[in-house]
Amino acid sequence: MKKTFMGVRLKRLREEQRLTQAALAGKLGISLSYLNQLENNQRPLTLPVLLALNSVFGLDVQSFAEDDEARLISDLREALADPALGESIATAELRELALNMPAVGRALVTLNQKYRHAAEQYAAISARLGEDRQAILPSTPFEEVRDFFYLQHNYIAELDEAAETIADRMAFPVGAMTPALASYLESRHGVKVLTDAADALAPGTQRQFDRDARTLRLSPSLQPGQQAFQLATQIAMLELDEAIRAIVAKAKFSSEESRSLARIGLANYFAGALILPYSIFLAEAERRRYDIELLGHRFGVGFETICHRLSTLQRHNARGVPFFFIRVDRAGNISKRQSATDFHFSRAGGTCPLWNVYEAFAQPEKILTQLARMPDERTYLWIARTVSHGRGGYGAPAKTFAIALGCDISYAERVVYSQGIRIDTTLATPIGMGCKVCERSGCPQRAFPPAGRALNIDETRSHFAPYATSP
Repeated sequence: MKKTFMGVRLKRLREEQRLTQAALAGKLGISLSYLNQLENNQRPLTLPVLLALNSVFGLDVQSFAEDDEARLISDLREALADPALGESIATAELRELALNMPAVGRALVTLNQKYRHAAEQYAAISARLGEDRQAILPSTPFEEVRDFFYLQHNYIAELDEAAETIADRMAFPVGAMTPALASYLESRHGVKVLTDAADALAPGTQRQFDRDARTLRLSPSLQPGQQAFQLATQIAMLELDEAIRAIVAKAKFSSEESRSLARIGLANYFAGALILPYSIFLAEAERRRYDIELLGHRFGVGFETICHRLSTLQRHNARGVPFFFIRVDRAGNISKRQSATDFHFSRAGGTCPLWNVYEAFAQPEKILTQLARMPDERTYLWIARTVSHGRGGYGAPAKTFAIALGCDISYAERVVYSQGIRIDTTLATPIGMGCKVCERSGCPQRAFPPAGRALNIDETRSHFAPYATSP
């Protein structure tokens, strides 16, 4: 038997039984000093003592088993992994809590479950009200920055206009900007661009700026469009730093980490606007009916970059189709979420398995289309396709995401992907914001009962029952 220290549990048992140390030692047939050592974790709990506890108190020996501890440790790790806590808790500390204070551990898990339930209920209420309200519960820095862009309708006028002004003034060649941007950095800022220094960069690093040496190193694995984006990001940090900081200060983020992430996000926004200048890009998008692949060939960038830029075309008096943009992985984790209008993405309830963004993983790099109807009866045209990002080399890991771009059905005729689709709302696939916050009762794909409705025992369906099998 592995050495097991259970001092706190023994103390709790003694308190529950209202026994003194001497009385408990007498019942177990051990000395007072030995019990004292057990309670203070100076001696491990032995099998004979466990059997005595079972004989005297009817105590289930399994309550001291490692399997239960492992389960509680796993629950605690999930409950305390929220970045909003601001502190990482080591596994050794979780094990100590589960081992010596299991009741406290279970209480923390219960509180976390109530916290999540409150977040899900809040998301459901916001969806029913048709509003995108700031969450009353704390967000992570990443979510806080993402919400900032969402509230700006994914358009930052100061940066977009500044980027277009620079692109026009310097007559940057659209679709082949990399050499021109590198020349601009060197002539205007004295920064030399190096692209042959793979060993000089940390693994996974795409861009590294040495302020003292005035050098900018780019990963040689980057495609020309990706190189242009990284060069444009560096220009933002050198020329637009003051403007970016002013935008961040006005937004009143809650932490320095959020402010840092926002500055990076705004620099990236500028980069996209510089290599895809607003007026030229919008004109091409309209002319080609928002054909993403044709736009990618014209501007020399990838599918994801085009989709991202399409979701930002909301300049006053020069608006494009208001798109929603989302990027997810196979597990349903949303890593990018932008919207030029009022589509409501779920913050707490997951996403819908009937949405074609998940079907895209089964048909890599093929563009899928879908008419989808939300619970509020609004219908949208969605396209979805996978994209992969690799670092090159045999056996090197690659990241695969599904990209989804959507718009209200009223704009469908302006988009090439409506070809061959019968634009009829009655034919749309009913989807929702996720099973935990969705009100649809007749969905065959449900993982949880409909939000806000309790099912009685006579109507509970088999796939909601804890131990039921599929019919």
